[in-house]
Amino acid sequence: MKIDLPITLNNCDIGVDPDLDPGRSIVVVPKTHDGVLSEKQLVDYKEQRIQFLSWLLNVGKNPNRAEGYAEYTVYSDSYRTARFDKWLWERNGDYKYPPEEADAQAFIEHLAFSDTGQVEKGKLQEAINHLSKWLHYTRGEPEWEFEYTFRSRGSSLEPRDYLSEPERRKIRQAALNEGNIPAYDSLTPQERSGWKHHVATVLGKPYEEVTKDDWDEIDGWEITSLVWTSLDAGLRPDEVSNATTKWVDYKNGVLRIPYEESSKNEGNWTVSLTNRTATALQRWLTEREQIPRYEGTDALWLTTHGNPFGSKSLARLLRRLCDQAEIDYENRQMSWYTIRHSVGTYMTHHRDLKAAKDQLRHKSPKTTMKYDQVSVEARRDVLDKMG
Repeated sequence: MKIDLPITLNNCDIGVDPDLDPGRSIVVVPKTHDGVLSEKQLVDYKEQRIQFLSWLLNVGKNPNRAEGYAEYTVYSDSYRTARFDKWLWERNGDYKYPPEEADAQAFIEHLAFSDTGQVEKGKLQEAINHLSKWLHYTRGEPEWEFEYTFRSRGSSLEPRDYLSEPERRKIRQAALNEGNIPAYDSLTPQERSGWKHHVATVLGKPYEEVTKDDWDEIDGWEITSLVWTSLDAGLRPDEVSNATTKWVDYKNGVLRIPYEESSKNEGNWTVSLTNRTATALQRWLTEREQIPRYEGTDALWLTTHGNPFGSKSLARLLRRLCDQAEIDYENRQMSWYTIRHSVGTYMTHHRDLKAAKDQLRHKSPKTTMKYDQVSVEARRDVLDKMG
């Protein structure tokens, strides 16, 4: 049932659910927030929370059909998202609204190792997903993805699926086949001159000897470098979005992620890369100089529309690579975190938890513990030996 929201700012009731206890209402700012915010912060927070909860109530469940969530769901979401908001302010020591994906990631990780019941963890995550959905539909933000999935009705925490080692090799090969430089005839004379220098550098030929036929010998390295770097570093979606050219140290085969640009603002990180990935990044940085959408920005990767990659665009890319590599993902959680979890799983298996912790940039060893599991291949080898 849709309701014409009566707004009152005394406890900020936005409508009474007839299925709730008498007098219970959807609360914009709970009493737990009393004295937490300044007057100006409270005014701003109330305004945005009213927009968020009203959106959930009227169109949030299916925005394309203007179908809202049940009033009880919005009532519950109001308290659970407010709990997240307060946790974030206390953690950062300052007011911030709306939160960002890295903030939600930190809260979900906090929940994973808290004493909160498993079902409540799942319901908190559902509420935060609803918040992300609102930001996506009303402000164009990428929808959030998390390293952990909690069940709202059931037992436990589920790490996302991961690529097997043969699948990682197939994805790496499929990414090698991605990308082209602009066609010779599509370029203006000025653009062609710049690309001709690039072709000459790649082929090791004098500029004057480069011909139109040489264009067919050159492939683009943009997507290849993005995928290969993620296969090595286990980049989170927001790290792909935040990555800059300054991170790349291909001479030493590492990414250097500074404190202020790291996904969770927890410290400087030096992340190992394979030689082939370092070479791919070197080639990409040279190629990148010729592409107009990178002018005036130090972003390492952008979509063809000049926007940062988001969770959904990365998931679509991975599924496209899976299709090319003939990897079945019908019953799997095939998101960008699938790559990250493969790094953690096999780094732990082939080395140890300390190596996985450093490579994945975890602050707490507890976070890395979920990778302390025996892979399917290793278990199969044991079964073969058992006879």
